Amino acid sequence: MYRITIRLTKSRLFLSEVASVERAAAARTADEEVPVRPIRLLLADDHALVLQALRLAFEPYPDLEIVAEARSGSEVLPRVAETNPDVILLDIRMPGIDGLQLLDRLQQQHPPTNVVVLSGVDDPDLAAEAIRRGAKAFLGKRVDPAEIAPVIRQVFAGEPVTLSPGSSSGAAKVAADEFGLTTREREILEQIATGRSNKQIAGEFWLSEQTIKYHLTNVYRKLGVGSRTEAARFAYEHGLAGGHSSSEDRERQLNG
Repeated sequence: MYRITIRLTKSRLFLSEVASVERAAAARTADEEVPVRPIRLLLADDHALVLQALRLAFEPYPDLEIVAEARSGSEVLPRVAETNPDVILLDIRMPGIDGLQLLDRLQQQHPPTNVVVLSGVDDPDLAAEAIRRGAKAFLGKRVDPAEIAPVIRQVFAGEPVTLSPGSSSGAAKVAADEFGLTTREREILEQIATGRSNKQIAGEFWLSEQTIKYHLTNVYRKLGVGSRTEAARFAYEHGLAGGHSSSEDRERQLNG
């Protein structure tokens, strides 16, 4: 009697374990079969050739879906309301309402909005203004189309974006303003980030080495650092390095 009961109990436990394994396997299979929703894009540019080029650039990527296009600034807000895109590619110069005004209205009417600004020129001041108004990235139209898709994915994921030279300088200008750095102090800090000596920096700006040391003293005080290496590290970590340094410069400077 006891042996039969024990055997039945063991059989039930075994069957229960098998059922649990099967349910877990089915759940994993179901998860694997659920498709990932593509990133929904709105393209806003008044040039038909640019829109066509963007369509062709995104065609190979199944995770990017163009849900709407706008050919003028006045069309952008209605398209956003209709399609609720994840990321907007916005030309900075649009007829009707320009890109900067649209950034303001998007932040007011559709926050939070992920906007990647496209510009015909790499203008650091324009990039800085766009970033101040809420743009997540600023790209020149001369950028390699293959580089735009990774930027869109980074913006959608909320990750820091590696920007083009013009936009890097613009972002650095915004960051410098936040820490109270003057234009000259920011320029010298960018040179420090490339590993240049005081003598080299002085020659670059036609200043004396003593003047460079004076500016560096102010930079250290404002950033709360005590050495060139700490200043360079701070610059890289807070977007103050601009677009002047290569990865080799960075490694050399941070590793001494």
